Amino acid sequence: MGRLLLDSSSAEEKHISSFEAFAVSLAARVGTGNLAGVATAIVLGGPGAVFWMWIIALFGAATSFVESTLAQLYKVRGRYSFVGGPAYYMMYGLGRRWMGVLFAVLITVGFGFVNNSVQSNTIAAAFEKSMHIPPVITGCVLLVMTLVIIFGGIHRVAKVSSLIVPFMALGYLLLSIVVVAWNITELPSVFSMIFRSAFGWEQALGGGIGAALMNGIKRGIFSNEAGEGSAPNAAATADVTHPVKQGLVQALGVFTDTLVICSCTAFIILCSGASLDGTYNGIQLTQVALSNEIGSFGGYFVMIAIFLFAYSSVLANYYYGEANVRFITHSPRVMLAYRLFVGMMVLLGACMSLELAWNLVDVMIALMTACNLVAIIQLSPKAFALLTDYQEKRRRGIKNPIFKKEELFPDDEGITCW
Repeated sequence: MGRLLLDSSSAEEKHISSFEAFAVSLAARVGTGNLAGVATAIVLGGPGAVFWMWIIALFGAATSFVESTLAQLYKVRGRYSFVGGPAYYMMYGLGRRWMGVLFAVLITVGFGFVNNSVQSNTIAAAFEKSMHIPPVITGCVLLVMTLVIIFGGIHRVAKVSSLIVPFMALGYLLLSIVVVAWNITELPSVFSMIFRSAFGWEQALGGGIGAALMNGIKRGIFSNEAGEGSAPNAAATADVTHPVKQGLVQALGVFTDTLVICSCTAFIILCSGASLDGTYNGIQLTQVALSNEIGSFGGYFVMIAIFLFAYSSVLANYYYGEANVRFITHSPRVMLAYRLFVGMMVLLGACMSLELAWNLVDVMIALMTACNLVAIIQLSPKAFALLTDYQEKRRRGIKNPIFKKEELFPDDEGITCW
């Protein structure tokens, strides 16, 4: 998943570059949100859901910029690295530790437990479709792997994941582009299908527009994670000279994730002729669609890709939870309980229904996003002041703008790293 998240079992890791933080947060989103989430949105909301995923990406880019910039501004020095995220800018920026603790609890439950259930559910569904392996067996294997890694072997997997996952992501993107190019003559009708489903009179009278809007927004937020408060935990650890740099890089990640990768998955599904009646849903629909285009290899490729993506996300989600547990307490007993619950949710997620897994994650996304938005709305003037400062320095010919606290916020005692 990347050196940021996985070099050790501690939430305090080595400094990383701006690009590395971008790559880690993007890799965490490429899997389930793009290969399974898009398919679920199309089945439940129709092709029009893709349009609303695009729209939410435009708003999400701005949200991602603000939250990641604030995470950089209010990061703190840990034992080995910078540490930060929404819990920290709620405490140091707003002076509300209770709010930081609330968010820390929400993201620990949302990512450490619930989001991991979706990841394991997706992996189990992919293996059941391609290899006919019962979900409970896949769940047990994932349980053992997860516990072994988070109880001490995580650094070894990190070295493998940091090499394999980016190449698999690039491979999936290239394969998607080839399939889309092969069906280039179908793209006008695909775009027409998307816009008709999003705005057509027939869909409006039948309630289809509402379904497209709702599912497009839900899966769009899950895919790009903008506003949830997860990506800032990674963004805060980057070693940059100005907070805005990381904010802009993370905003780019939203566009890359939704407007490029999600769109490719949607085009494959809509060009393939795969049934959208609910016979297949989630990752299995993506497998069927790609198999229709390139043969059985497509299904196996998706199975391998989703295992690498989703399991890397399990480890990333574990990190997000651990970092926020440590914000609340350093009790070894609490950390032990957290790790055991993570393993349990990985097993339960593999065995639960697709609908239950997505419903649980939707509830947690809503709670995390609501809490985070309250904070970033109040702190956004500081993010935009930083943007103005960055742009002004660039206009003066400074190629590498450097931010210093005394230039903008000399009286803000919550800013300690600038």
